[in-house]
Formats: sequence, structure tokens, C-alpha cells
Amino acid sequence: MAVIGIITCEIFELEFAKLLGEDGDVGRISIIEDGHSGRFIKLLKSMGLSNVQCLPHPHSFSPEPDIKLEVLVQVLELGLHRSRKLLSNSIVNVVRSLQQRADALLLGYGRCGGVLDNLHEQLSIDIQIFQPMDGNYPVHDCVALSLGSGDRYYNEQQKIAGTYFLTPGWSQHWREMLDMGSSKLSQPGIKRLLSGYERALLVQTPAISSDELSRQGVKLSQATGLRLEVQDGTMAPLTAAWDSAKSAIYPGSAKAVAGGVI
Repeated sequence: MAVIGIITCEIFELEFAKLLGEDGDVGRISIIEDGHSGRFIKLLKSMGLSNVQCLPHPHSFSPEPDIKLEVLVQVLELGLHRSRKLLSNSIVNVVRSLQQRADALLLGYGRCGGVLDNLHEQLSIDIQIFQPMDGNYPVHDCVALSLGSGDRYYNEQQKIAGTYFLTPGWSQHWREMLDMGSSKLSQPGIKRLLSGYERALLVQTPAISSDELSRQGVKLSQATGLRLEVQDGTMAPLTAAWDSAKSAIYPGSAKAVAGGVI
């Protein structure tokens, strides 16, 4: 019996749905049901999974002795990175909440501007925490993760500084982030916010179909006037972190890619 606690931003709901839904080792997926996990729950159920349960609070979770590997997922609000203190406090609070219920924790976050550097120094816990890596360091952010490295992210920015990166997650949430709290952002409002941008770079990964990413890209382009380009992306850093967490606590898993623990 082993439990991996997953703490992730809404921006990676597509990636985690694919990872967990296709991993035959996972016997049960328990999700804290709130205003931020609804889309993730719908994604898993749309895959026809019968091993999904929704819980009102982490305290409601009890591991099932007959299940060899299960996960407990807490999805956090999109846009917490707007405040360094808010993001740090939110993740620290959830880590403390899940640490007594899991054997290892996996963060669906990059460094987010350095907010999550030295996480263990912010906590007094005795549990392994895994995070998507870029070489020997955690990935810079969600865009770098989807591109596979900070170098690719930097190179695309060097090509065209005014680039809006449309990763799979951002393709589902771009309007919410540009909305900035209003009930509906007008097209002129979106154009003003992105007035210094030239292109939207669609980052294609296995988490989303090319048709769906293209549809969302066209919607963004119509609202902003940005031209569209496409670049191949990857789920490799997140998959490696997941495999490393599994390898650390679940003897039945294959040998993981080196790295991932922080």
C-alpha cells in the first residue's frame, strides 16, 4: 500500500489526467472536490475511469489496504503566482495537510519565479517531495515544463520577445487569466493587455489533441490579432517526476529517470 499526494495548479489538469488515467498501477484516484478541481474531475470521468472518488477534505481520505498504489490530489487555484506570498503559503498549507496521508508528494509546479526554491527550508517535514526537473534544478515554470527546458523557452523568447505561449493548460484557461476578475473581458480589453505581443506560440504536447489546441489558438487569435505558430512540446519532465515518486515508494514500478526529488 503506497500513496502519492499530488499538489498541482489547474494549469496541469490535462497532463495529470493523462498520466493517471493511463497508468495501470494506480488503483484509486482520490480528489479533493472544490471550485478548482471540477474540470480535472470531469476529465477523468470522461475517460471512463471507475477508480475515481471525490472527497470534501483531505481529512476524509483513508488509504485502502488492498490497493497497492493510490493518489490523493489537491488542485489549487489558477493564478496564485500573482502573489509570491500567496502561492508559497497556499502550497505550504497543502503540503502540511497531505503529508500525514501520503508517502511522497509530487508538485505540479515549476520554480514559479523562485517562490518554491528551498521548499524544505520552509517546512519541517519528513517526506520526499518531487518536482519536474530541468537538469539538476526544478523547471522554471509551466511554459518551460511544456517546452521541455528553460533553454527552449529562452530561445523562443529571443526569437520574438512578444510571444504569448499557449500550452495545453493555457489553451483552456487563457481567457480566465486575462479576465483579471471581471465577469467577461471584452475583445478590445484583451487586445490592450496583449498590445506588445506579436504571436501566440501553440505548444503541442501529448496532453491535448492538435485539433483542440488549434481550435483554442484560433479563438485567441481572433480575440487578440496575434498570429499563430506551433512548436512541439513534451510531458517528459512531469512524467519523469511522476516515475521518480512512484519508484521511491512503490516497489512494483519500473526504475525511474534519475532526479526529481527536491
